[in-house]
Amino acid sequence: MTPSDPFAATEDKPYGDLPEWNLDDLYPGSDSPELKDALAKAAADSIAFEERFKGRLVDLANGADAGEALAEAVKAFEALEDLLGRIMSYAGLLHADDTTDPARSKFYGDVQEKITAASSHLLFFQLELNRIDDALLDKAMADPALGHYRPWLEDIRREKPYQLEDRVEQLFHEKSVTGRGAWNRLFDETMASLRFSVAGEDLAIEPTLNLLQDPDAEKRKAAAEALAETFAANLRLFTQITNTLAKDKEISDRWRGFEDVAASRHLANRVEPEVVDALVTAVRGAYPRLSHRYYRLKAKWFGRDHLDHWDRNAPLPEVPSPTIRFDEARATVLGAYGLFSPDMANIARQFFDDRWIDAPVRPGKAPGAFSHPTVPSAHPYILLNYQGRIRDVMTLAHELGHGVHQVLAGPQGPLMAPTPLTLAETASVFGEMLTFQAVLSETTDPVHKKAMLAAKVEDMINTVVRQIAFYSFERAVHGERRNGELTADRLGELWMDVQGESLGPAIKLQPGYEVFWSYIPHFIHAPFYVYAYAFGDCLVNSLYAVYEDAEAGFQEKYLDMLKAGGSKHHKALLAPFGLDASDPGFWKRGLDVIDRLIGDLEAMEA
Repeated sequence: MTPSDPFAATEDKPYGDLPEWNLDDLYPGSDSPELKDALAKAAADSIAFEERFKGRLVDLANGADAGEALAEAVKAFEALEDLLGRIMSYAGLLHADDTTDPARSKFYGDVQEKITAASSHLLFFQLELNRIDDALLDKAMADPALGHYRPWLEDIRREKPYQLEDRVEQLFHEKSVTGRGAWNRLFDETMASLRFSVAGEDLAIEPTLNLLQDPDAEKRKAAAEALAETFAANLRLFTQITNTLAKDKEISDRWRGFEDVAASRHLANRVEPEVVDALVTAVRGAYPRLSHRYYRLKAKWFGRDHLDHWDRNAPLPEVPSPTIRFDEARATVLGAYGLFSPDMANIARQFFDDRWIDAPVRPGKAPGAFSHPTVPSAHPYILLNYQGRIRDVMTLAHELGHGVHQVLAGPQGPLMAPTPLTLAETASVFGEMLTFQAVLSETTDPVHKKAMLAAKVEDMINTVVRQIAFYSFERAVHGERRNGELTADRLGELWMDVQGESLGPAIKLQPGYEVFWSYIPHFIHAPFYVYAYAFGDCLVNSLYAVYEDAEAGFQEKYLDMLKAGGSKHHKALLAPFGLDASDPGFWKRGLDVIDRLIGDLEAMEA
């Protein structure tokens, strides 16, 4: 790399130049005339929509031109959803950029209140659509204008048994700002403001978690102890947040008639409970041959009988861990995508060329990584906290998979582009698999190949085993919360139980680990989201096997699946590949892929 290279790593830029997103494609600024006009339009158009259609949908369905009239109403609703979504996406991304900035926090809160007020005028629409007689609606959908929206209309019909009287729905909606939304925001801003003292340096959460992958065992231990100390110091608050949100969910579930604690998530994911139960049973049954077996092997590599919990994701001993510049990560991922499909690589390239990615670690920035779809009239944005490790490259591949999926699904429109969480993880995990296989194929050194395989197995265990353990933890917490509050000690006990079961005897959970439940954001933002990761990983393992055996045409079918967005059920999407998630053997096939990779590592020891 020559000194004049703009991407070259320097002392103050160890990963080279990192891209920062440009949110101007949404709005030029938080005080811009464009945003002020959009907020005014959202408020006025929402009221006008309510005045025009409220109390009239059943009459429209009985009219001679029912299909055309109802389609006109749905299109107007869709346009408002796009406008409101665009505004809220901008506020959310600006806030994620620095959640500790009081001005941004105020802006985010103010916009959230205005959007909630505007959308309260739209609540009636789906409720009234569900009051139209099924036969009348089916007849109206014979008109292509309304028939286009059949998947969305059928989806909201599934929610009919759980919807409440209009004023109760409005109350739930309006109070979400001071209820669940407020507790979510408190968690985010608290977590971003925490500092962890490691070797005399105060770090934010992302750099501290990153040290758990450091080659230096003492640094890993110091990071784990710092995390435990700071989490414990804030445990009262995190316990209160967890108890409050679990009770909030229990109230909503009870009013709506959801009997099982995860039933509302299954409905939102458009997945049958028995399919999820089969996944969970298969993964928990595979703990001994997957995570227990792998960590026993890893402990052996370290010359020990067991590993402390801070060593779980440690790089292999005696294997260099080079820093990977961001331009190298970009080339790796785009190259892997291009080998599979030039069209997919071209879409992914836009994220770099048009500044749709924000990669640097900054104080106050939201931790982790995500791809925010925004709305179909705009484009997605990706947030990373890039720190130059191979896992950061895989995270880039993962989030770009989401981004490509969101771009391809965009033409379905605001109502049908969103994909249920179970299938939303398909493109992301597939993107990771493509990147892993591309890098592995170019790795000739046996030591580095072993490290690559081990890293992939660990990622799969984190995606499958760890996420199902999270799901088991959530089920226990929400189940017990129905009988009263849980103390911090009880939450720690439940956490240690599921972690011990899933990780196995080769991982020693040292004192302090009992508070690590407190930083997992999915428990706060999206209860029971986590099984979607395991669903996606097992699905992709099976999908990739089909790809390897396919003679031709797989790429076109795969891109068609992504283009469908939320317009098809998982059965219909997987049928062209000869896959069926309701088949009892489906999950075993996905888990067998992890089993075989562990077997490959064991063979290297022979």
